Amino acid sequence: MVDEARLRALIPTVIGILGRRGAGFAAAEDAVQEALVEAVRVWPEDPPRDPQGWLVTVAWRRYLDAVRADTSRRRREERVDDEPAPGPAPDVDDTLQLYFLCAHPSLSPASAVALTLRAVGGLTTRQIAQAYLVPEATMAQRISRAKRTLSGVRFSDPGDLATVLHVLYLVFNEGYSGDVDLAAEAIRLTRQLAARTDDEEVAGLLALMLLHSARRPARTRPDGSLVPLAEQDRSLWDTGLIAEGVDVLQAALRRDRLGGYQAQAAIAALHADARTAEETDWVQIVEWYDELVRLTGNPVARLNRAVAVGEADGPRAGLAALAELDAALPRYTAVAAYLHERDGNRATAARLYADAARAADNLAERDHLTRQAARLNAGPRT
Repeated sequence: MVDEARLRALIPTVIGILGRRGAGFAAAEDAVQEALVEAVRVWPEDPPRDPQGWLVTVAWRRYLDAVRADTSRRRREERVDDEPAPGPAPDVDDTLQLYFLCAHPSLSPASAVALTLRAVGGLTTRQIAQAYLVPEATMAQRISRAKRTLSGVRFSDPGDLATVLHVLYLVFNEGYSGDVDLAAEAIRLTRQLAARTDDEEVAGLLALMLLHSARRPARTRPDGSLVPLAEQDRSLWDTGLIAEGVDVLQAALRRDRLGGYQAQAAIAALHADARTAEETDWVQIVEWYDELVRLTGNPVARLNRAVAVGEADGPRAGLAALAELDAALPRYTAVAAYLHERDGNRATAARLYADAARAADNLAERDHLTRQAARLNAGPRT
């Protein structure tokens, strides 16, 4: 039985070693993928004493085979045809540089996510395609285009940590579909990144993921329908993840270099700290949203702030805050429906819930909003 987690953890280092030996990123990544397939086939019967060295040797041979097969690269073949002697691979960790490469600014967010999951996460193209509910051929083309885009980028070029964090955040928000739990994968990769950097925002993102993931068992009913935060069974929340998330966040906040992910994690921590929905400290949550808006200017943060204001100061105050925002924002109509219901205007709320359901692109969210509209339409109208 192959330990897939251990195998996948070796991928960035092996790609980096091939890169330093002269392989381009695309060729190195292809060769390592072929070596992984061979490892899954061979290791159960003949496990290597040095797994990393084995992968390096096999991947390098696959790379040389590809070079030899390409007649247009004869000169390059002459430069790299001497295979290094077998033995322990150098202990150099290229994981962080590989993060930067896969989240290169020249890539679209979708391509950066796919490439990160494959090159850093070690997922197969099939697994990534299933997670994103697209045909495998479509995902293969996306990854291939991303690697072509990076063909002229040197492995040692500096990267942008903020872009890496954004990519990991996108992965986490995809959640779960197919046979790949992307939320868990995002947490694994962010832990890996946190171990290699000394950055408060990396810690903030990890804390945010842990705190959100802690509520996951209570987010859906057995039939798959969504359970709003206020109605969740908080005894189902994972207290271990909450405690870890709070510890990670507090350590980051003590360094007094606040960033957007830390602010979001602080809001999540306040929700996690409330034993019941009624005990939620909405006043402090509004204050953290004020910080988040100041830091990022993000319109979604402003939208969520309007909800918090509605809880802290009453629904009319929330509606006033909402009126300052662009009605075209995603979830704007759903928020308006919620605040109108809180204000006692059931007819308007029912109409807005129905409008929001029609605009929703997520089936579970669409069903939830439709149920809300039906619930209000079935009761007394005001």
